[in-house]
Amino acid sequence: MRRSNLPAELNRFVGRAAEQAALTALLETSRLVTVVGVGGVGKTRLALRAAAGAQNRYGEGVRLAELAPLRDPDLVAYALVEALGLTDHTPKAPREVLLDHLAERRMLLVVDGFEHLVESCAPLVRELLAHAPGLTVLAVGRRPLRVAGEAVFPLAPMDEADAVALLAERAAEAGAPVVPVNRAASLVPGTGTVLAPEPGAAAVRELCRRLDGIPLALELAAGRLPLLSVEQMLHRLDDRFRLLTDGERGALPRHQTLRTAIGWSHELCTPEERLLWARLSVFAGPFDLEAVEYVCGSRELPPERILDRLGGLLAQSLVSREDTPAGPAYRLLDTVAAYGAEWLAALGDTERMRRRHRDWYMGLATWCELEWFSPRQPEVAARTEAALPNLRAALDVCLEFPDDAHLAQHLAGTLWFAWVGCGRLSEGRHWLERALALESGHEEARLKALWVLGYVAVLQGDGTAAVAALHECGERARSTGNALAEAYATHRMGCLALLSDDLPRAESLIGRALDSYRELGELNSNVLMGQVEVAMARAFRGDLEGAVAICREVREVCEERGEQWTRAYALYVLAYSAWTRDAFAEARELLTECVSINHTFRDLVGLVLAIELLALVTVSEGDPAEAAVLQGAAVPVWDTVGIRLFGSEAFDGPRALCEQRAAEALGTEAFDHAVREGRCLPLDAVVERALAGRRDPALAGPADPTAPRPFRTARSAGVPGTRKPAGSPTGKGGEAAG
Repeated sequence: MRRSNLPAELNRFVGRAAEQAALTALLETSRLVTVVGVGGVGKTRLALRAAAGAQNRYGEGVRLAELAPLRDPDLVAYALVEALGLTDHTPKAPREVLLDHLAERRMLLVVDGFEHLVESCAPLVRELLAHAPGLTVLAVGRRPLRVAGEAVFPLAPMDEADAVALLAERAAEAGAPVVPVNRAASLVPGTGTVLAPEPGAAAVRELCRRLDGIPLALELAAGRLPLLSVEQMLHRLDDRFRLLTDGERGALPRHQTLRTAIGWSHELCTPEERLLWARLSVFAGPFDLEAVEYVCGSRELPPERILDRLGGLLAQSLVSREDTPAGPAYRLLDTVAAYGAEWLAALGDTERMRRRHRDWYMGLATWCELEWFSPRQPEVAARTEAALPNLRAALDVCLEFPDDAHLAQHLAGTLWFAWVGCGRLSEGRHWLERALALESGHEEARLKALWVLGYVAVLQGDGTAAVAALHECGERARSTGNALAEAYATHRMGCLALLSDDLPRAESLIGRALDSYRELGELNSNVLMGQVEVAMARAFRGDLEGAVAICREVREVCEERGEQWTRAYALYVLAYSAWTRDAFAEARELLTECVSINHTFRDLVGLVLAIELLALVTVSEGDPAEAAVLQGAAVPVWDTVGIRLFGSEAFDGPRALCEQRAAEALGTEAFDHAVREGRCLPLDAVVERALAGRRDPALAGPADPTAPRPFRTARSAGVPGTRKPAGSPTGKGGEAAG
């Protein structure tokens, strides 16, 4: 895990030296510090600055959880799990995952934008602090959490000097004329010469006072300085103050000032910019240009003009730009978005725009599902991660309206690759179960959600839930003649049998499903994974040669199609085969690629299996100490995956043999010490060690020909359904089917 997930600063941090020092000092004495203040006062920026400066005090570093995009209180714990970079495949509640992970770690957790979720956030923070003595929480919001031991840090607006400096700096960044900043007449030391006040400095100070020193208001003003002089802005702002003061007598003065500044910026926008601003408020988190053009475009706001209007909002600091793994993205500040949402509601267009937003992200999910089986697979993973806040918002909309229950089931099922392939099983199950609790009246959507829920439950080790979902899916599919959904249900029942060591049943069920896939023209990652699962069953039953033949075929199809996720599992089986032939260098090369792919996709099941086998290769190369470290490193990963090696004797073979050989070579005490060392390694360090662990072949000891093999090697007849599947008649793979 990286020591920090804090975003890089996009421009220079200005002022606030005293506040930063005070907040840093408070973090040294309090385990819960909450920075509170009016919207736009700079709470988040100061907190992130203080957190970055303090991270060396925390062994596990600093993690940021942004809660502002969330609307569902039940997702708070999931957001914290994601912020910590955890991937948990077990049926454990996310709260339990957090408690287990943080129990013995020294970490600073920054929780930003919690105020609308305080009823669920406060009890969770209280429980985490009670059970994790090394945890410090820096919360950022408009009100305190009201948790025992909380140290509240009220953040006031900037003083005059800092406010003037901020205005001048941001104006320069916007390309405005130089803003005068000297405060008054001054004496040049040692000369007796008095410098006159810089022309215009008084107007600048007056503008900063009128804006109450609120950083967001100052930055909005700076964005207008390329077009207006300070004096012109003061005149316009005077009018705006008078207008809004009469209409909002109940508002807090500083909140009123901020709304004045935002409203004034709103008035200075063109009609199309104002309309775009209102419509952008339906997005949660970052969004890209394509999404804006679809969601916000209309006859009044033609899509071809949106780029220019978005640029106008960007130039006025109303929209910020950020770089994500999926490419450039944009974001509305929370306060700005809230103002836009009020205008959208006044236009009576909120529900329509939320549905358009939902439609776009349903389309994106469908595109990602199809492209998952393509060379764009890493891009799909990155785009899905970047779009996750908006996908959650789309699911919320589907669940909010009873007539859209089938869309909720369809979207939750379509995102199977995000839940399974990108390590989000627990959150996927949350959405799938909520969607399936509704009666949609659309059988195809329900069937897809059922088999995906069954798949998720299988990988979580929850056999009872898996059987219930897959049995219902199979029965309903047969009664409605949906052969493809029935094949998926059969396939996943076979997967459950594989993990339960019922190998003949696994081979039979998955083989039957593969026959159906071939007859229906279904070819995608699920189909290829089914072939690998048959190969595993064959290997466990002693037919290693047959297993290798299948996996070589799968690897060819994956390379032809650019598929990486399933390919990693095929490489695992091929690496084991290489180990049995004492081809340790080949096995290591295959496994390092396997580790790299699984880590990229956050697939902990594939990753930990590869690490266990790599440990066996390492001890066979003559390095039992490193093998024991790798074995130890696998233990905490299994804790997040579920029952170690699924409770399967077959999957446990490589681990058991490695442990036996390493313990014999090192002795019990040295072996246990190395295992403990491995258990303390963060996941990223384990992956880095595995990828950098190539050994000089001259140092590798010979394999022990008398050592027992975890698998037997034998020849056997071909298994039905293991031939190369036919291409989808659509040419698009068929991921959206079922």
